[in-house]
Amino acid sequence: MSILSFLTSRKNTKTIDMVLSHDGVSWTATDKNIHLAAGTLPELDRMISASLQDELAEHGSLDVFMAFDNEVIPHWIRPYMNHYFNRILELPLRQS
Repeated sequence: MSILSFLTSRKNTKTIDMVLSHDGVSWTATDKNIHLAAGTLPELDRMISASLQDELAEHGSLDVFMAFDNEVIPHWIRPYMNHYFNRILELPLRQS
């Protein structure tokens, strides 16, 4: 599924923007109100979901757009990775 068709199919879903990074030990997700850190991305996803439960209850579903912090990527490789690791987390989480 292309990103355009994904966004079109969920256009009535509220989107929350966060910055995704890695500090050498943990994955981090931050916005103006939240700072979370976890050892793995699935753990971070669960922490984000738990921290947004009130908003999720209000809206029914949420998309969390995580733009990767390119400052943690070495300067020499940045031109090749302009959106290296952006993610969209759909809430509620689906357990598989």
